[in-house]
Amino acid sequence: MASPLAAQEPEWLHAAALNGTPKYGPDVTHFDYVNPDAPKTGVVRMAARGGFDSFNFLPPKGHAAPGIFNIYENLMEPSLDEDDISAQYGVLADAVRFPDDYSWVEYRLNPNAKWHDGKPVTVEDVIWSFEKAIELDPQRKFYYKNVTETEVIDGNVVRFSFDTANNRELPKIMGQLFVLPKHWWEGTNAKGEKRDISKSTLEPPLGSGQYRIKDFSANRQVIYERVDDYWGKDLPIRIGTGNFEEIRYISFLDDAVQFEGFKGDQYDYHTERSSSQWAKRYDFPAIKDGRIVKEIFPDRSTGVMQGYFLNLRRKKFQNPDVRRALNYAYDFETTNEIISANLLKRVNSYYSGTDLASSGLPQGKELEILEEVRDQVPPQVFTEEFKNPVGGSPKNVRANLREAVKLLRGAGFKLEGRKMIDPATGEQLSIEFLYRDKASERSLLPYAKNLESIGIKAILRLVDTSQFINRVRSRDFDATTLAIGQSLSPGNEQREYWGSEAADNASSANYGGIKNPAIDHLIEKVIYAEDRETLVAATHALDRVLLWNHYVVPQFYVDETRTARWDRFSHPENMPEYSTGFPTIWWYDEAKAAKTGALK
Repeated sequence: MASPLAAQEPEWLHAAALNGTPKYGPDVTHFDYVNPDAPKTGVVRMAARGGFDSFNFLPPKGHAAPGIFNIYENLMEPSLDEDDISAQYGVLADAVRFPDDYSWVEYRLNPNAKWHDGKPVTVEDVIWSFEKAIELDPQRKFYYKNVTETEVIDGNVVRFSFDTANNRELPKIMGQLFVLPKHWWEGTNAKGEKRDISKSTLEPPLGSGQYRIKDFSANRQVIYERVDDYWGKDLPIRIGTGNFEEIRYISFLDDAVQFEGFKGDQYDYHTERSSSQWAKRYDFPAIKDGRIVKEIFPDRSTGVMQGYFLNLRRKKFQNPDVRRALNYAYDFETTNEIISANLLKRVNSYYSGTDLASSGLPQGKELEILEEVRDQVPPQVFTEEFKNPVGGSPKNVRANLREAVKLLRGAGFKLEGRKMIDPATGEQLSIEFLYRDKASERSLLPYAKNLESIGIKAILRLVDTSQFINRVRSRDFDATTLAIGQSLSPGNEQREYWGSEAADNASSANYGGIKNPAIDHLIEKVIYAEDRETLVAATHALDRVLLWNHYVVPQFYVDETRTARWDRFSHPENMPEYSTGFPTIWWYDEAKAAKTGALK
């Protein structure tokens, strides 16, 4: 159908930002943080945890191959150095527009966009991809739930209409859609069998991105090769990227085996997530002779809540005093000193490490927002700054454990002998901790010891990755370590993390099963914030209420990315502020590789 053009219609934009103006204008040739003259050569080998059994990332069952998104494109994509990290620039779409009330968004497709078989990317591909995403992926269905209609406008434009106005993020999140080739998925394979997007497959799919699948061995390795005639190589957002001839992902089933593989030159770039290992295990020959380089990058782009997530669907966790008692039993300071060389920071917010983390007492606009839910939230929200219990010494630990016992007694439990008993059942309070990485026991064991000392039976359950994923998906756990990463521009995804509707959605990220009308109200305040000041205030309010409900026993985080790499690569001198950019903007350095040694 044709779009009625009126003088009031919004103008087409090459880029869009949630707050303010995009950094890069329509005439920019490349972004500041890339090397536009980077050589296009060489191989980079990446490590991946667990195996894979599919190249189809849509169905919730199965394990998609690492790096599969290298073969696809979004409608739009963010830069890596923007103060407003929500800013997006055209990839498959060369322009975007939306009205002042954000009730719809239109994307105009780049006429040069092509699939690897040479056929053009069409509006029909976009709409089909959206429909299949919400049909097959429950998380996407929830994320895109405000979309009421998709339609073709003037042949080259797709419109998404929304059931709500003034949700400023909705036009941006539609730009994140990965577009799939309708004609390929509805066609037949080499055997004449009809393909089925709802099922797993190891047939290499058709894409439109900088890379395509060259070779693979299921559960072991997948190799992507650069597409020499890639249609988008001259896009400003692509200049200086896609510099490797091949990107290989090698699967490891165990952290210890993976690191030995790195030491043995089986892959090139390692991100160290364990502070204790960073402090203790980097003293092998390749480090000492300089063939491996360590480098730390500041992490300014994300916040995180990592902790022991408690399954509120279990009756024993429904009393907030029980949940709070479990925090008093966790001695972060001693664990940090003994196990992690004091390199960790305690999580004290659902947005730790960012300006979105609440602190002090609520004031100004944040206080105004909280007043709307005053009668639905713990009174401490208004009177006390949330602070975790502090351990680190026998005296502090004893005091914390006494407070934990006091809270449990207040919740109706009785300490009989050495067991914390629920009088209603006569059974000892027990907690099974589900985990998949044996290294987790370094912090789990001392926590379990503290719990046992106050009469709680702690059961440590180590399972393989597949079983762990399935049990978390089916909500078959008491407590488990999980992490929810946060962008600097929170919005609609908060519904999936903490919203009541998501609690009963088995594929959502509301792992704990939070159902709280006050939190639902504050999430909407975040989503509908009209400016950055209001967004920060609403996020502070949401953070504060989440904390004072004690849904999680907060663990730790680091605000830097610790990396080690075989010295065969270089990166731009002017690194982007919000990412290491590896391997997207890095390149193979033949001079360094000659000194370090050829790939094994």
